[in-house]
Amino acid sequence: MNQSTGKTLIIGATPNPGRYAFAAAHRLTQRGHSIVQIGLRQGEVAGVPITTQKENYTDIDTVTLYVGPRNQPEYYDYVISLRPRRVIFNPGTENTEFENRLLKEGIEPLEACTLVMLATGQY
Repeated sequence: MNQSTGKTLIIGATPNPGRYAFAAAHRLTQRGHSIVQIGLRQGEVAGVPITTQKENYTDIDTVTLYVGPRNQPEYYDYVISLRPRRVIFNPGTENTEFENRLLKEGIEPLEACTLVMLATGQY
């Protein structure tokens, strides 16, 4: 298991319990991971506020995406500026253009599912 000391940033966070981002927020916090969240609307999930602003975090280890490729370009420079160790492209968010940019910046892109990684001890 690859426990990190930094936070996980969930992009595409939502207070809708039917969404995978909602489940990921709960599972991450249940397993002791610190999270921060960005979504389209403010709210709160797993006791953590959802912001609509791109905050300047300094301790992001992992970014997990729940935003489709069409809506990702506005996050490219922001995510790169955070210098995370890795970016998880959850199913439906795969984006070769963004993944290639991350690789050039020395950031690991992973086409994976955060929920599966947590369930199998790979997170």
